[in-house]
Amino acid sequence: MDEAVERRRFLGLTAAVAALGLTATVSGCGSLGGDSGDVTLKLVAAEYDLTGGDSTKKYWTELAAAFEAKHPGIKVQVQVESWDDVDRKVAEMVKAGEAPDIAQIGAYADYAAAGRLYAADELLSIPVQANFLPRLAAAGEHKKTQYGLPFVASTRPLFYNKALFEKAGVEPPTTWDELAAAAGKLKKEGVRTPFALPLGPEEAQAEAMMWLLAGEGGWTDASDHYAVDSETNVRTFEWLRTNLVGKDLTGPVAPGKLNRKAAFTAFANGEVGMLNGHPSLLKEAAKKGVEVGQVPLPGADGPSKTSMGVADWIMGFKQNGHRKEIGDFLNFAFNDENVLKFAGDNDLLPVTVSASTRMETDPEHANLHVFLKVLPDAQLPPVGKTSWAQVSENVKQNIGKAVTPNGRPAEVLGSIGRVATAAEAAE
Repeated sequence: MDEAVERRRFLGLTAAVAALGLTATVSGCGSLGGDSGDVTLKLVAAEYDLTGGDSTKKYWTELAAAFEAKHPGIKVQVQVESWDDVDRKVAEMVKAGEAPDIAQIGAYADYAAAGRLYAADELLSIPVQANFLPRLAAAGEHKKTQYGLPFVASTRPLFYNKALFEKAGVEPPTTWDELAAAAGKLKKEGVRTPFALPLGPEEAQAEAMMWLLAGEGGWTDASDHYAVDSETNVRTFEWLRTNLVGKDLTGPVAPGKLNRKAAFTAFANGEVGMLNGHPSLLKEAAKKGVEVGQVPLPGADGPSKTSMGVADWIMGFKQNGHRKEIGDFLNFAFNDENVLKFAGDNDLLPVTVSASTRMETDPEHANLHVFLKVLPDAQLPPVGKTSWAQVSENVKQNIGKAVTPNGRPAEVLGSIGRVATAAEAAE
């Protein structure tokens, strides 16, 4: 049995053990080589603190200090950048020949395709690699090899304002028709935005994907090829245009101009009846005294059979040749305690089997249990495709046109789909 086959077999066995919650905590073990002398690793990470504080920098600085204490001769230099800038800044570093050793950012596929990243099995011990939730590990693969290591994740249920629902006398919806009916009653009660539909350029690709999945479609088909303008997807956007936007149930801002951040702010201010939610919104709503209800996303005939998952990624760059030291640091970073601390502090979901199992039984994180429940089976965007960045940007700029009063979903989705198919062919 060759080494690759043996490793895959061991990964499968270890994953089974992890699923039972028996995976041993890994703290810097599984080093992939001997001591290599004094090395400084440069880590660039994204800012997660929604309040403008420094909790993200504090997390990484403390993690680096704890790692350095156990690994004499390895220093970690931490640089935290806002989500508005971090992907661009890492790209500029790479282009200038100054790639960081480790980057925690939003996408990995372009760097993997260019041969700039270490594969997961070049960095991680077998127990650590096997401990990732399988759907997330698979989403980190480019051409069947994992390069993107999931860092944190989220899923998206339907959020509703309990006080507004009670006032309007409506129950949480389980189908699209029930959702439209509830939105109509909320409007009659004077709710400014019965349903917030953020299809603006901030994150339209994610909002749209939630609706496509609820309509039993998606960005790709069963063979993982783009299927943007499938009949199922077109029907979903025709329903949105006719039954929500066309009946003036999506508020004063046109969906194509409404960004997620503005929608979330309005929800936290008590101005929105319903929206597709994100874990980070819970804390903001609670600060404003808004009591949030959560249910699975409604589908055409019942609760959506598939939920959307989103992951952010961490990766190791080859440029400086620090494979062993990067591996040591990442093995340490994926210790259960570290994974749980970052996810819990930011109302996000852990990406490993063992940490997820612990969070599921922790009453301190009861508000995240509904998100955790659907994560193992959640469907992620096609982030392993190098074409996805281009396709995603096209969706952000144009998908809102499909739900304008005179919008033609078949034409809008068809245009996006043709560009997607061409980009895929060029990969």
